[in-house]
Amino acid sequence: MSEQNQYVPPKVWKWERASEGAFASTNRPVAGATHEKPLPVGEHPFQLYSLATPNGVKVTVMFEELLALGHQDAEYDAWLIRIGDGDQFGSGFVEANPNSKIPALMDHSTTPPTRVFESGSILLYLAEKFGEFLPSDHVARTETLNWLFWQMGSAPFLGGGFGHFYAYAPEMLEYPIDRYAMEAKRQLDVLDRHLAENRYLAGDTYTIADMATWPWYGQLVLGRLYDAGEFLQVQEYTHVVRWAREIDERPAVQRGRMVNRTFGEPEMQLHERHAAEDFATRTQDKLADGDDE
Repeated sequence: MSEQNQYVPPKVWKWERASEGAFASTNRPVAGATHEKPLPVGEHPFQLYSLATPNGVKVTVMFEELLALGHQDAEYDAWLIRIGDGDQFGSGFVEANPNSKIPALMDHSTTPPTRVFESGSILLYLAEKFGEFLPSDHVARTETLNWLFWQMGSAPFLGGGFGHFYAYAPEMLEYPIDRYAMEAKRQLDVLDRHLAENRYLAGDTYTIADMATWPWYGQLVLGRLYDAGEFLQVQEYTHVVRWAREIDERPAVQRGRMVNRTFGEPEMQLHERHAAEDFATRTQDKLADGDDE
């Protein structure tokens, strides 16, 4: 970059215009609600407010896995939060999550209802509440949490770093794309080396660590994230690909991907979920009317 085009930061940064690029209309440097909008509440104990981004998919997969095990008290209502429209800044959502990020969960089986926000916290909350997908053995539990928090710390470099500058920024810039592509590939290599010796992240058992990591790194190597598979040469990470494909075949994962989804193939969209029957009904409706929102 030439000196005449180089950005020189001011001594004090001020928000003088909306940032450019995708999601510019909802970006702002302050927290809190922008409008009054209460959250809907359905009939089930768990009320999920989300969107089928990778972070949202983590939680819907967890719920569907719990239901697949027969935990009928894990039934939930899933309400769509359109982040492009600023739904996350409604007063009700901000009460559920003051950070205004999806997903947010309200557990109405407690008095008063318990709010749970941050996807990793929700997975841990549900795992402990139902006694599933988190080993009780100290060593295995610790290894599960190691990888759960690895994902929570690493994915922002993949999403907010690589994904933003490669897919959403208003212009392609070599330095940030190179910087975050390097980090994304390093992270894939971390996973690949580990999965060369382990079926799942915590060993032989499928856990919340896999549910947290698969929507990001699994879908990346399956070609579903940022259209960056060729750029990152994801096929080189053969053990990650093997792991991603195995999890992708789980029926609960396939159902979880559908919930709160408003994009992609019509048969994989289920804008809201209030009963198990919604999967079949919504799929039939989508195929009938050709809706591909």
